Amino acid sequence: MNEFVMSHEAAIRLGVFLGVFILVAAGEMVAPRRTLGTSKAVRWFSNLGIVFLNTLTVRALFPVAAVGMALLAEERGWGLLNNIEMPYWLAVIVAVVVLDFVIYIQHVMFHAVPLLWRLHMMHHADLDYDVTTGARFHPIEIILSMLIKLAAVSILGPSALAVLIFEVLLNATAMFNHGNLRIPVSMDRVLRFFVVTPDMHRVHHSVIARETNSNFGFNLPWWDRLCGTYRAQPEQGHEGMAIGLKQFRDPKRLTLPWMLALPFIGKTGDYPINRRGS
Repeated sequence: MNEFVMSHEAAIRLGVFLGVFILVAAGEMVAPRRTLGTSKAVRWFSNLGIVFLNTLTVRALFPVAAVGMALLAEERGWGLLNNIEMPYWLAVIVAVVVLDFVIYIQHVMFHAVPLLWRLHMMHHADLDYDVTTGARFHPIEIILSMLIKLAAVSILGPSALAVLIFEVLLNATAMFNHGNLRIPVSMDRVLRFFVVTPDMHRVHHSVIARETNSNFGFNLPWWDRLCGTYRAQPEQGHEGMAIGLKQFRDPKRLTLPWMLALPFIGKTGDYPINRRGS
């Protein structure tokens, strides 16, 4: 199984990314939830440009990455799951669920610590909300996220397959729940018990701080309900809510150079969780 994962990892990642991206982008054209207010060409060029830059950064700095760390942990007997008896299929499920909770905690942390929030602001500063927003993260945040993931893998000891499944699911659901998709309310009500839906996560991109600091989940929706950070709907409704951050409203600043500079020149506002109003 490990040989299969290592041999086909790149193809699986690319195939799922392109497939989900095309499906969500097509869905946005057929049944959009909101009317976009800024230039789609400018946003997509910048948001997809940051994807390319982040991919190069990760490949250059982390040649082993999370799947490689899982193989190393298995070889050296690191981690909880490498030291307890458990059916392989169950260990995969446990690993995917635990790693998803780690990402939830990480996301909350990036909203709680002002210095980390500076990096995460780039994700929230998008003035519209569509499939490309799901991949809009600052390279430094991506580096820190990878370090956290490597630490979690070494402590938990998941299999390489479990890590690959987790990362592919996380990438796919991030594109899905950032999609500008109109899903029937009755269907959304059922779906959000199993996966974070676009209507659920869109609340997290509201300019209102108390809504920004809710619905932190990317993949599994349970953590927000269990930890008290769940908010069902935005106060202004999905069509009426403003997307982004109060301090960044200029569409001219949606360019790639400005996105990269934002953590160093932008104001944090009242969004960090320890600030008044959030």
